[in-house]
Amino acid sequence: MNQFLKRSITFFALPVFILIIAGACDKDMSVMLDNTATNNVGVSFIDSFTVNTSTVQLNNMPSAGTGSVLVGKAADSRFGEVKSTSYFRIGFSSIANDIPEAAVFDSLNLVLRPTTNRYYFGDTTKVQRISVHQLDQVLESKTLTGGIQNTALPIYVTGASIFNDQTFDYNPVSIGAASFAPRVRALDSLNIRLDASIGQNFFDLIKANDLRVSSNENFRDYFKGLVLVPDEENTAVLAFNDTVQVKINYSYTGTDGFRRSGSKILSLVDRSLQFNHIAYDREGTVFEPLTAVNREMQTSTTSGLTYVQSGTGVVAKLDFPSLKEFLQDENISINKAELVIETSSPANTMYPIPGSLMLFVANHEGVPTSFIPTPFGTGTVQQAAFAGGNQAGRNGRYTFNMILYMKNLKSTGTYDNTSLYLSSVFPGTASTFSTFNTAFIAVENARPKIKLNILYTKFR
Repeated sequence: MNQFLKRSITFFALPVFILIIAGACDKDMSVMLDNTATNNVGVSFIDSFTVNTSTVQLNNMPSAGTGSVLVGKAADSRFGEVKSTSYFRIGFSSIANDIPEAAVFDSLNLVLRPTTNRYYFGDTTKVQRISVHQLDQVLESKTLTGGIQNTALPIYVTGASIFNDQTFDYNPVSIGAASFAPRVRALDSLNIRLDASIGQNFFDLIKANDLRVSSNENFRDYFKGLVLVPDEENTAVLAFNDTVQVKINYSYTGTDGFRRSGSKILSLVDRSLQFNHIAYDREGTVFEPLTAVNREMQTSTTSGLTYVQSGTGVVAKLDFPSLKEFLQDENISINKAELVIETSSPANTMYPIPGSLMLFVANHEGVPTSFIPTPFGTGTVQQAAFAGGNQAGRNGRYTFNMILYMKNLKSTGTYDNTSLYLSSVFPGTASTFSTFNTAFIAVENARPKIKLNILYTKFR
């Protein structure tokens, strides 16, 4: 054969052969492991499971002893208004009467210091105002029971607590207030001057060795505690450390003739009785019907919109109606399973998003009774960390490994008649109960962008 013609045929045939192979691969997404007629095995991928979604309001959220004095108010057109009022009891760091004999009372002030992470939620460019009120009712924790029908308790209720919807009576007349610009990164402390007559009374009782200040139990009966109330015009919620101090300031002349000053310190003597009362107002939003009574809204009524919010206890409910049937196929073996949640909420804004999410398992009554654990781990809660999006339009996302969930759903019946609740993380951190971190699920074609991706082997 002519050498030139031979080379031309070879040059032409090679790309055609490559195209034929590529075309064949494009027609079949399965990867065949064996072509024998008696042992035909294929690995396939599916991401088209129907996901039924709704937004759920959780009840009985414990908010005591979180270490965070959360106070303020913030608003957004999508979720409405959120507000936190903080209650706590104070007592003497030292009961001893160690005030110098010649001392005179000067002032009484409350000192608040930001948390280490300097948490805030909302617009901190505007002046905020906090007022201080005196409690009229003793703070007490309560123990939940299952009631007459012995209903299961939420897994996050582990004992007696004070819950975020509880309130205690306090005097509506404030005993002190402060207006301040919340420069969160620069704020060292917030100093609020309190009613001098209350401070003078404390001072006189200590000097007189009065029985009312002889123990913190006696003092609690006399002075029940304080409440921090945000102004209705506030635009941000701030977190302060529970190392609260109330200072009874005094001055005296020392033996050297110089003027000196000192303070008698009151602090939180029982941190388990410091709690944050959480309130929300969704009027004017698509979530207005969602309340502690009407606890669930289908996303079909919100154009596919749903969200997760710490503090208020809002979670996204997920159901997979066809998954159980799919897994009953005895010729199916799951190799990999991931639940991918896309969020339209950007990071690094005035409304922080959760750094991680988790999945509660709720029983047929809608009570979270367990959680999705880390696969093949030690039974710890699986936390899906936030992965940021990009400038090309990719949304941020949270990804869960669902392989163990699939295994139990297929073989043990552990998850029969249950739903999954997408929530901020609660074990090992108080962020579920002491922040307002919020993530809205991205929407596409009026449905949340939530996909269950399964890679499986099919034995045919």
